[in-house]
Amino acid sequence: MSVKINPDLQKERNTATFVPEEFTVWWKGGQKKYEQILALEEMFLNDPELKDDLPISYMSHKELYEHAIRKSVRIAEKIREIRNNGEDNVETYNALLGGSLGTALLKEGNPMALHFVMFVPTIMGQGTMDQQVEWLSKAWDCSIIGTYAQTELGHGTFLRGLETRADYDEKTQEFVLNSPTITSYKWWPGGLGQTANYAVVVAQLFTKGEFRGLAPFIVQVRDEETHMPLPGIDIGEIGSKLSMKSVNQGYLGFKNVRIPLNHMLMKNQQVLPDGTYVPPKNSVLTYGTMMFVRVALVRDAAMALAKASTIACRYSAVRRQSPIDPKEPEPQIMDHTTQQLKVFPIIAKAIVFKANGENIWNMYNTITAEVEKGALDRLPEMHALSCCLKAIVSADAAAGVETCRLSCGGHGFMDSSNFPTLYGMATAVCTYEGENTVMLLQTARYLVKVYGQALNGVKLVPTVAYINEAVKTKEFRNFDGSMESIVRAFQFVAANKVRIAYERMEQRRKQGYGPEVSANMCGIELTQAADLHGRAFLASSALYELTKLSSQVSKALAEVLMVILELYLVDACLNRLGDFLRFIDLTDSDVSNLELRLQNCLKRLRPNAVAMVDGFGIHDRILDSALGVYDGNVYKRMFEEAKKSPLNKEPVNQSFHKYLKPFMKANL
Repeated sequence: MSVKINPDLQKERNTATFVPEEFTVWWKGGQKKYEQILALEEMFLNDPELKDDLPISYMSHKELYEHAIRKSVRIAEKIREIRNNGEDNVETYNALLGGSLGTALLKEGNPMALHFVMFVPTIMGQGTMDQQVEWLSKAWDCSIIGTYAQTELGHGTFLRGLETRADYDEKTQEFVLNSPTITSYKWWPGGLGQTANYAVVVAQLFTKGEFRGLAPFIVQVRDEETHMPLPGIDIGEIGSKLSMKSVNQGYLGFKNVRIPLNHMLMKNQQVLPDGTYVPPKNSVLTYGTMMFVRVALVRDAAMALAKASTIACRYSAVRRQSPIDPKEPEPQIMDHTTQQLKVFPIIAKAIVFKANGENIWNMYNTITAEVEKGALDRLPEMHALSCCLKAIVSADAAAGVETCRLSCGGHGFMDSSNFPTLYGMATAVCTYEGENTVMLLQTARYLVKVYGQALNGVKLVPTVAYINEAVKTKEFRNFDGSMESIVRAFQFVAANKVRIAYERMEQRRKQGYGPEVSANMCGIELTQAADLHGRAFLASSALYELTKLSSQVSKALAEVLMVILELYLVDACLNRLGDFLRFIDLTDSDVSNLELRLQNCLKRLRPNAVAMVDGFGIHDRILDSALGVYDGNVYKRMFEEAKKSPLNKEPVNQSFHKYLKPFMKANL
């Protein structure tokens, strides 16, 4: 039976000037990947064992975990089937464990995700061939379940501050693991609470009484048969959180826990039986794993904004309120310019982040290939870029989801809108895989260093080459408001923010302060410089990627993509107007023109807004929002969700007779 589409939503689709499916193919990564994604959705979303009869918001914490374990095992069984048929690939794991399909199946996270996402890849990346032979078959078959335990209660992003100790005992050829303080307890690893029985544990390594640095160890934490914690292991779950409530994140402490010598992962560094330490050939290689995750997070941010803007845009087409002309009926709220300003730039950001995500992913793969051949020159550049982009896109994604929620009024506050879950997941990224301010400071240290090189005439690597130009020209000329001009202006402003950070650091050093103290005193300037550097890269990459894409698609889609690009760049410029006015001689007329162009972009995108979010190709089960359903029957869906509340299963709750009625009758 066909579902009747809300007429307002259908009207929006009828007036679109391009075919959404053409955009969908690009968004999904090409025709082949698009077909693979559709096949995965068919396989998993239609499995009755992976559907929720009761919304999980009504479950207790314990019920939610048990529900998640049942479903995660079913997902793992199906992954095993796919792998046995030789049909698995990286995209399969991305979609099911970290991507949008995975969040549709387990809204609050998968307690087995870190087994596949961190435990297995760490063994592959840091284990010797013998260790891989020993552990990978068990891990792939899930005869053991692992997690990755690095962060501690007292230290996260600052890895050198980790306190867990691994002391080598050459007499028994064992490592002895201890958690000397409460702050040294491992804290946050997904699945650690009750799910995993093994963990890769990152600890401070000591041999022959000397500190050697951080090292990873494979540690069994629970019995393989009974699942009881092993002697010396203090383990449990950390409790409920803002989001990721079913990930089963845990704590872990050690008291004289002994593990064999070969349980240290020794691909990059070794401990010999007599306790001799063989250090890694190059410590800079430790950038690799964290860079990989941060690069992936750029694409995740794009998906978070795609979901949020899809909900907000479709709802804005269906919701009618507040007459613009008192003589006319209530309009679609999308007709209000202020509503367009809330929603449309988020659509543009989703697309720009997606294009940038693909760009930086390709850059990462190129530089990784160079590293494998021994060329490490561009590794610091990649590290710096991945740090600041992770910080910027995660902050923008969290803010964007919240803006979209607010654009839906009170209804956006309901769980059934899916905004609470979307926001929780988005804002979590601001602190995991490196807290955002720390990420910006890491980038800033690199920027200050290369600025000094530019002053000495050194030709800089591509992503910071704009600093060479700024050092030469000193002032910005010919701002004509074009998209190319806005990108050049972003780079000029970023270069000057880096200059200020560099000069103030130099001032502090001349006053006698050391580099670390100077960096702390100039922390505001440093983070601002890194933020502008990242935004300059986003602007430049957006101009290049979307212009290139526009040359490869139909004229109709190309025209819409150019509106998207212009909207993003003009909006980004106006949001940093103070910095632009500080370093560039903009006139009142220049600013007025930018403001009018922003409004014009909103007007031009208006007929294609719904078609654009349709082009994201997000299945209703994945969107999971009563406000954002494809058919637009919002109010019907909201009622259906409201009726699922356990409180609606009986006309009178027992609390009335037990508490309320006696209170109401007390004074009669």
